[in-house]
Amino acid sequence: MGENESTTGMKKTLGLLGVTINAMALIAPGAFLWITYQVQAAQTDVNGNSTAPDMWFGLAVAILIALLTAISYSALARRYPDAGAGSSYNFAVRAFLDRGSSNRAARGAKFTLGWISHLYYWVYPGVMVAFMAILISYILTTLGFTITPVMLIGFAVAFAAITGFISYRGITASTRVNLILNIWQWIVLISITVLALIYRFMNPQYLTYLIPNLSAIVPSQIYSLMNPQFATFVIPNLINIITPQNLSHVLFQATIAILLIVGFESATALMAEAKNPSRDIPRGIIIALIVQGICYLFEYFGAQAWINTSYTVTVSGQIYTGFAAAAQSSAPIGDMVTNLGNSLLGGYGLQLMLIVAISVAAAILGTTLACMNTGVRISFAMGQDNEMPRALGELHKRNRIPHKGVLVLAVASAVIGAFGALTVTNLTAIALISNIGTFILYGLTNAVAFFALAKERGSIFIRRVIPNIGAAANIAMLVAVVYIAILGGGATQYAAFLAIAATGVWALIGVTYFAMNSKTAPSSMLPYPGKKSVSKSISKSKSLKAE
Repeated sequence: MGENESTTGMKKTLGLLGVTINAMALIAPGAFLWITYQVQAAQTDVNGNSTAPDMWFGLAVAILIALLTAISYSALARRYPDAGAGSSYNFAVRAFLDRGSSNRAARGAKFTLGWISHLYYWVYPGVMVAFMAILISYILTTLGFTITPVMLIGFAVAFAAITGFISYRGITASTRVNLILNIWQWIVLISITVLALIYRFMNPQYLTYLIPNLSAIVPSQIYSLMNPQFATFVIPNLINIITPQNLSHVLFQATIAILLIVGFESATALMAEAKNPSRDIPRGIIIALIVQGICYLFEYFGAQAWINTSYTVTVSGQIYTGFAAAAQSSAPIGDMVTNLGNSLLGGYGLQLMLIVAISVAAAILGTTLACMNTGVRISFAMGQDNEMPRALGELHKRNRIPHKGVLVLAVASAVIGAFGALTVTNLTAIALISNIGTFILYGLTNAVAFFALAKERGSIFIRRVIPNIGAAANIAMLVAVVYIAILGGGATQYAAFLAIAATGVWALIGVTYFAMNSKTAPSSMLPYPGKKSVSKSISKSKSLKAE
C-alpha cells in the first residue's frame, strides 16, 4: 500500500545527510531566538509575575516533550519505510489496515491526519513569510528608511516567490541551499553566544563579585580594557539559568519553547526520495532534533547570561530594563548583538547586528523552504488518492516535484504572510492557527504510533509508554497555548478566538469535502463503500498491497 519510486515518480536522491539537513532547516535555531525571545521575555503568569528567568529550563522541558513525538515518528518510519511522501497521512492508513480496521475507518483516519496537517504545513510558511517581512522592515528602519504597509506586503510577496522558486527547482536544490544556510547560522550562533559569555565574564562588576580584590590583582592596563558598563546581571549566578526557579513558570515557558523545535518530523515526507528510508529517515528525525536542540540550549544560555540592567528600552517616556526591556523591544536579540559589538568590538555594534540579521533572514529562508517542501508532498500524496484536488498530485516532468502544489502554496504563503505582517494581532492569529494544527497532528500521530506498534515485539516503553505520554503532552500543550492566549486578553485574546474559528472553519471544509468527494470519486487507495467502482478499486488496492 505504500509509495515507491515507480508509483510516486519521485527520484531517490537523499542519503542520511540530505534527510537530516532538510529536517534541521525547519527547526532553524538561527531564526527563532531572534523571533521569539521578545515573546518569551514578555510572558507572565496569572499573577503578572515574569516567567522569563525560567526560559532555559522551559526550553529543556520542551525538547524532552518533542523527543517523545520524534521517537513515535521514528518508529512509524521504521515500520513503514515504503509510506512515501504522505508522512502521518500514510502512516494512519497503514496502521489501521494492519490492525484489521474497515476501509471506511482507515480512510477516515488517513484523511483526518492529512487534512489537519495542512493547518500546520500550509500556514507555517505564511508565518515565516510574515516574520521575514517584519525582519526586513526592522533592518531598513534601523538604517533610517520609512516602511509603509504596502512595502511590508511587497516584502512578503517577494520572499514567498523566492522560496517557491527554490522549491520548484527540486529537493536536491533545496538540500544544497539548506546545507549552506545551516552551516552559516551555526557559525553565527556560536560566535554571538561566545561574545555574550565573554561580556558576562569580562564585566568588572561580575568579576569583582567573584574576586573581591580583582582591581589589585589585574594590571590596570588590562582592567581598563574590560567592559566599562559595570552591568548588574538579571540572573546573578549562571547556575540559576539552568535550574528551575518556579515549576509553573517552567511550564509557561515550555508552551512557547515547544514551538521552536517542531519540524523534525518533516523528514518523513521525504521517504519517497530517500535512498534507504528504513535506515535514514528514523535516524534523521532524532539527529535533527538533538543537534538543533543542543544549539538552542547553548544560544539561550548565552542570551540569559547577557541580560542585564544596563540594557534599557524607553517607551512613551517610561524606561524599562532587563527582561522588561526585552519585552518592549521589537528585536531584543538585535539590541543584544548591537551592545556586544559596541562593548567588545570597538563600537561596531550596528555592523554586527546587520550580519546577524542577515543570518536570521537566511535561517527563515531555510525553515520556510523546508516546510513548503513538506507541505506540498503531503498534498501530493492526498492528490494522488483523490482526497484533494488531483492537480496537487501531479509531478513536474523534469524536476519530479509536485510543481502545482508549490505554486499554490507559494501564493497561499504570500497571502497569509502579507496578512500577518501588517499587525501584531494578525501575526499572533496565524501563528496560533499553525500551532493548533501542529499539536493536533503530533497528538494524533502519537495515537497512530500506539495503534500501529501496540502488538509488535520489542520494548513496551517505545510501543506503548512513549506514544501515550507523547499524545497526552501534546494535548496538554495545545490546551495551555490556547488558554494562555485567551488569558492574555485584549488583542491576544481576539487573535486566539480568530485562530479557533479558523480551525473550526478548516475542519468544516474538510468534512464537507470528504463527504462530497465520497459521492463523486472514491479514493484510489481505499474505495468508499457503496460505489459502483468499488470492485475495481478493491482489485487495484489488493494489487498494490501485494507489491
